[in-house]
Amino acid sequence: MREQMISRACELLANGSVDRVIGWERGEFVYDVTPAVFNDAEDLKSRFVFDLFCGANLSKYLVSETAKGGKVLAFLKPCDTYSFNQLLAEHRVKRENFYIIGVECNGMADINRIREAGASGIKSISSAGDKVTVSTVYGDREFTLSDVIAERCSSCKSRHHVVYDELMGKDGEVLDSNRFDMVEKLEKMTPDERFEFWRGELSRCIRCNACRNVCPACTCEKCIFDNASSGFENKAAADTFEENMFHIIRAFHVAGRCTDCGECSRVCPAHIPLHLLNRKFIKDINELYGDYQAGAEVNERGPLVNFTQDDANPSIVNERGNG
Repeated sequence: MREQMISRACELLANGSVDRVIGWERGEFVYDVTPAVFNDAEDLKSRFVFDLFCGANLSKYLVSETAKGGKVLAFLKPCDTYSFNQLLAEHRVKRENFYIIGVECNGMADINRIREAGASGIKSISSAGDKVTVSTVYGDREFTLSDVIAERCSSCKSRHHVVYDELMGKDGEVLDSNRFDMVEKLEKMTPDERFEFWRGELSRCIRCNACRNVCPACTCEKCIFDNASSGFENKAAADTFEENMFHIIRAFHVAGRCTDCGECSRVCPAHIPLHLLNRKFIKDINELYGDYQAGAEVNERGPLVNFTQDDANPSIVNERGNG
């Protein structure tokens, strides 16, 4: 698909339909793939990649691209399109500034799972169909994609693109995923057990702000965590209270707006399952207000900002919290 994507991008640049392209480029290692902007055909042919490690959600980067003017070609995977739609709903990007090509995605690989499976000294990684071949200094290792797939992809909510101008590959369907399984396990714990679970996870936080910086729902011009008067501005955790509050406040800020793209957990250097906090909110919203998927519809008001007479009253919420 890479060659097809490059060819189409070159066509759109050449005929003036777009001014630049946002996609992915490889870093120092074969699995180190990051978002990048491409300005011409030569740039695309030399740097553009699309493979099993293009998991980065490009939607967040479109916020800054909107401010630059001109028209941008953006390649969006199904999960990315939900985030883009949510940004449209919040007026953080302008639809007319983008030409969206939806690209088929059957899941991305996780380099940590590849390493956990015993691959070290990695030189290159290639894939064909469902087979992933890892070439190492010790010889080749072969895996199936399901062996090394990223957690968020193994519990994917949808392979359907909710917005695009054209589509490459097949458009999938909304999936009946198992993404709330771990949330349900946490709900069955006692309050003390849940507290210990999260203290164990959040104690590893180094306050690098990677989760906030990559999150498509975190687009405030000035964040409370950068405000010296907030008491939470430390870049490194001052104490356990500050560790807790950073993630809890952030989870509240994205409640009802999180599309469950999983970027927060993907970029966390401490491998904290931050997406579980957001999924807990998503699960609660579904149970209290009816099934709702942020980003599915641009003109749909989220349940937390759309009062109706049928809304759950505080007593119901409190009863659930004490259950």
